[in-house]
Order: sequence, then C-alpha cells, then structure tokens
Amino acid sequence: MPVDFRFAARSDVGLVRKNNQDSGYAGPHLLVLADGMGGPAGGDIASSVAVAHMAPLDADDHPADRMLSLLRNALNSAHDELVERSQVDPDLHGLGTTCIALMRSGSKLAMVHIGDSRAYLLREGTLTQVTTDHSFVQYLIQTGQITPEEAENHPQRSVVLRILGDSDSDVVPDESIREAVVGDRWLLCSDGLSGVVSPDTIIETLASIDDPGECAEKLIRLALRSGGPDNITCVIADVVPSDSVEPQSPQIVGAAAVDRKRPSRGGSSAAARAAKLSPSEADSDEDEDIPPDRRPWIGTFIGLIVFAAIVLGLWGGYTWSQNQYYAQLRDDQVVIYQGIPQSVGPWDLSHAIEVTSVEASDLKPVERTRLQEPVRRSSREDIDKYIASLMRDKTEQEAATDPSETDPEESETTETTGRNSSDSTGGR
Repeated sequence: MPVDFRFAARSDVGLVRKNNQDSGYAGPHLLVLADGMGGPAGGDIASSVAVAHMAPLDADDHPADRMLSLLRNALNSAHDELVERSQVDPDLHGLGTTCIALMRSGSKLAMVHIGDSRAYLLREGTLTQVTTDHSFVQYLIQTGQITPEEAENHPQRSVVLRILGDSDSDVVPDESIREAVVGDRWLLCSDGLSGVVSPDTIIETLASIDDPGECAEKLIRLALRSGGPDNITCVIADVVPSDSVEPQSPQIVGAAAVDRKRPSRGGSSAAARAAKLSPSEADSDEDEDIPPDRRPWIGTFIGLIVFAAIVLGLWGGYTWSQNQYYAQLRDDQVVIYQGIPQSVGPWDLSHAIEVTSVEASDLKPVERTRLQEPVRRSSREDIDKYIASLMRDKTEQEAATDPSETDPEESETTETTGRNSSDSTGGR
C-alpha cells in the first residue's frame, strides 16, 4: 500500500541552557534529529550543519536500494565540514553532534544513527526503542558492569562514544532498513526528553494525542515540567495511506531554524522559577587569595613579556583572519566576505568583496536558513566552490521551471495525452 508521512517537529531551549543546540527537521520523505555539543560556540553550529547536509535528501526520486548510501554520504560530508571548521577556528574545538535520520522511499524506511539521541516506534500500543545509545553508560550496561537503573544517575551518563564532528575517527553509524507500516508512529528525540520523561509517560502521550504537532508540544511541556535541564527536541511522524492527508511543507526547528533564539515555553512556571534559583557555575567559583608581589621589578618585567606576547598574538590572529572567507545573506543577496564575522572594538575583522548573483529566492529553504548566519570556509577557493554549488541549485531550479527547456515532441505528447484524458473524464 502506498504510504506518506504526517509529521511535525518541535524544539525548546529548556529551563537551564542559554541557547538551543538541538536541530530538528521533518519533511514528506525525511526526518532528522541532531543534538549538538561543544559549548555555546559549537553545539548549535554542529547540529545545524548536520541538518543542512541531510535536508537535500528530502525528495521522492531516490531508489529504495540507495537510501542507506545516500544517508551515509551525507553523514560523512557533515563530519568532514565539522572537522574542517574545528581546525580553522580555535573557538570551535571540540564541536560535534549526534544524528538520527529516517528516510522514506515508497513503503521502505532507511535509518542511520550515531550518538545518544533516540528513535522510538509505537506500533499497536507497544513502544520500542529502535536505536541503541552510543554512550559510555550503555557500554557499561551491555558488558554487565551496571544496571539500566544505575545508568540513570551515573556521573558519566553524558559521555558519548560516537559523534559527528571534531574527531579523526571514521563515522560508523548504525544502519537499518525496515517497512513503513500504516498506523506506525515514529518519535525522534534528544535526551532532553528521554532523559527526564519516563517511557511509560512517553507511550501514554504518543498513544493518546492524534495530531503529531500537539503530541510533540505535550512531550516538550512534560520535559519542562520535569525541570527542563537540557534542550528538548521532538520529531514525530505517522505512517498513513497516501493521499489521506494534505501536503505539508518541511519543518525546521532548533538551532537550524530562523527562530532559534525563541525563549522557552516554560515561562514563569514553578519549574522555571526553580531552575533560576539553581546556582550557576560562574557564581560557584570563589576568588583565590593572591599574595602581593614583594619584588615589583619582576612584575614589571613579566608584564612587558606578556604585553609583547599579546601584540604578537593579535598580529598573528589578524593575519590569519584575513585569510578566511564566509558567505551570508545581506538584503536578500548572497555576499562573500573576506575575514571573520567578528569585530575588535570599532574595527570589523571582515569586509565584503563580492555580491553574488544568488538571491534568497533562489535558495532551498534549508540553505536560506543556514545563510542567515555566516557560512565559513578557510580559503577563497573553498568559498567559491560553495557559491558554485548554490549557483548549480539555482540553475537546476530555473531549468525545472523554464518551459523553453521542455522537449517540443514531449510537450506535444503531453498536450495530446492531456486532451485525451480530458475527453475520457468528461472535461474535469
């Protein structure tokens, strides 16, 4: 039986984190969940990059037997970009992300998974965790060193053994192929949900709320009610008979979305007020008593050395920055900049060097969202290659919509077929 997805994606920053490092994508043929890591400077970028490489696969022309190789190639491309970013920008050292992607072609599903985000399947009232966490505590469970109950409070429960990102190791995801069964409900989620909401509560919510969007909202509010200690992202899709639902546009949430700075749904709830009362790491650090320097000349000498080192460091940093390039949307036009998108006091460390012919309307939704922030490359050659890929997308879209590109014989055949079809259906 031909099937479709009825889908929704929702995300919330939570009650403790300052920014959302999760990214989610839901489309007619693709679901993606990525949970970034690497601190405020890297996690949101990492998950956004993963979604950006996966989203172009959301199409209906991929053969079922090629789905896994397409997903695998997209994972490797995302990994390579993240490794390159961490090498050229010291602030991004250590960035990475988990990633789950579920792709549909006809009635077949392909899944790739790396990290400790989870995929659940609700079928005929039974909830199954389809993925296995690539985490240290899961390894301890599998080797019999701890129980699942002990893992819930283990001090190293956040240690992930496999990620996309700042690592020289090969990307080795779990892969699977399965049937898309009408009536199934899929949930992809970050540990901001699975880490604080019990499986019993998750299954009750998935089974009791029919609309995927309302169900995802309910799950997020349950996680917030439990303290919301982490970002919370849910991607839900129902497998339904084809033509039983209205066509939907893809949904992008979290760090990859335009509204990534949206405040938490928690608002002024009791859980939110409790979270605000928790001491921050900055508040817990106490100043140490530093004894006065009894030999001032040593302090002066050290100060001169430090000053010289700072000057040399600033010069080296500036020289490096001017060998970097990035692209960004400005006034609905893609512009190439030389330098890095930062400033030191009144001095900008970048300047525009080219306004390309690529406009916002020429871009795919995921690229348009991505280019709201700088897309960085380490050389002019690399940024030109990126712009060239956008130009190819633009050309393909123009060719697909240009009637002059249509074969005259094919057009005549189409018109003839259309007239015959109209005659046979009574002119409907």
